[in-house]
Amino acid sequence: MNNSGDQEKLRRLATGGLARLLWDYSLPAVVGMLVMSLYNVVDRIFIGQGVGTEAIAGLAITFPVMNLSAAIGVLIGAGAAARVSILLGAGDHRGAEQVLGNSLVITILNAVVYLSVFAIFIDDILRAFGASDASLPYARDLVLYILPGMLVMNVMFNLNNVMRSSGYPTRAMLTMFIGAGLNVVLDPIFIFVFGWGIKGAAIATDISMTCSLLFVLAHFARRGTTLRFTHGIYRLRWRVIVGIIAIGAAPALVNLAGSAINVIVNNALYRYGSDNAVAAAGIFTTFTSLLCMVVVGICQGMQPIVGYNYGAGHIHRLKRVYWLAVSWATCITAAGFVVGMFGSRLIARAFTTDAQLIEVVHNAFTNAMLAFAVVGFQIISTTFFQSIGKAGRSIFLSLTRQALFLIPLLLLLPNIWGLEGVWRAFPISDALATVVTAILIFRQLSCMPDESLEPGVQ
Repeated sequence: MNNSGDQEKLRRLATGGLARLLWDYSLPAVVGMLVMSLYNVVDRIFIGQGVGTEAIAGLAITFPVMNLSAAIGVLIGAGAAARVSILLGAGDHRGAEQVLGNSLVITILNAVVYLSVFAIFIDDILRAFGASDASLPYARDLVLYILPGMLVMNVMFNLNNVMRSSGYPTRAMLTMFIGAGLNVVLDPIFIFVFGWGIKGAAIATDISMTCSLLFVLAHFARRGTTLRFTHGIYRLRWRVIVGIIAIGAAPALVNLAGSAINVIVNNALYRYGSDNAVAAAGIFTTFTSLLCMVVVGICQGMQPIVGYNYGAGHIHRLKRVYWLAVSWATCITAAGFVVGMFGSRLIARAFTTDAQLIEVVHNAFTNAMLAFAVVGFQIISTTFFQSIGKAGRSIFLSLTRQALFLIPLLLLLPNIWGLEGVWRAFPISDALATVVTAILIFRQLSCMPDESLEPGVQ
């Protein structure tokens, strides 16, 4: 360990009061995720108000592309963060630094491969994802200009997760502030002043992400941090890579499943609705993603606490922090349910002045959010399994809501209820996944008996 300050950061994970500890780690993560969500929210508001409905639909078509990019980043970033927490809890500092170096290398290699495929086959990919003649030009402009930013985004998210897991939640939050603040400033300039339209939003995001990445790189290059870039950590080691990918597979599969769902939803919406229905799905996804980002922030605050204490053998502490995280996340998604059900038209007006689109958005919200209150429990539980290295269970839970239940329902219910069937697939899937999640989590917790409390451990 490099200094007493770093030792204190790690010691606090094992001995600090859990409610305060979860708050201190979650608050910067939640703020960071909310700020990060401003990239998407600000882009969509400016694009909707400044370009039009077809542009919102085109933006919605790009969601699967963004999810695929995020899946690659999460596969490595989330896995690396969990491994770092467990290794630091077990006292293996050098092993944690090898995770840092290996995760950086494989993030760059993977991003180069998938971005090359996107660049070559972009029109075919967007058509397969549901682009119409009207929305394709907007979707193409956004993706082509944002491709460089996807590589930067993957590296930045990876290193930011490791920064948080190694004891620097506030600094990780500042990373998000830097990028989002620049994005808010640059978006209106590039879209309205320069007249670049949807590609202006992409360029603004590229620049903002690059500045965030430079901040993260500077952190790991500094002397005195818990983990830093050092000689010998970049040589790829199969054992390290497998450990990262095994844990990161669960959240990555969530993003991959999200891409598949977006494709199915977009095509179903075009079949039973119109560009307005696709645009409504984009607004619905923006709102629910914002709420889920808060929950993911709580997950990111919980993960180093659970991982470190699991590595150190403090089972009673990881159980208590899990239930704290579940209660906080459920409050967030329950509040989101209330706002979505009763404030959908107000939300829609932030993105559009089209009266017909506003009514389509209202219909989507009142059908699709019926079981949204339980989503927080699902997300926290999946991250809990990931944090203790139970990759198989984490992967299975990741797939229940989005693949095992939602995809079949999206293929079946529109044949019965038409457009309404697309929206109703979401709450039915949420309810079924909650039952499966409850069974698995209670079985896991019952197999982890509390050890006797150690003196000074709360």
